[in-house]
Amino acid sequence: MTTTTDTSRPHDAPADAGMATAEYAIATLAACGFAALLLAVLSSGEVRQMLLDLVQRALSLV
Repeated sequence: MTTTTDTSRPHDAPADAGMATAEYAIATLAACGFAALLLAVLSSGEVRQMLLDLVQRALSLV
């Protein structure tokens, strides 16, 4: 009888030992994508003007 052994990981390591790293990588990629989208929206002329008007109105109230 032949037995096969799994030598890809130590016997005391859980089966999902690398999952935390993968989850951090996915979260980092999602954050970068959201930052790029936010940058694109906020750098558009229409949104920039709307934010500028909002700040000017807020400062004129003080």
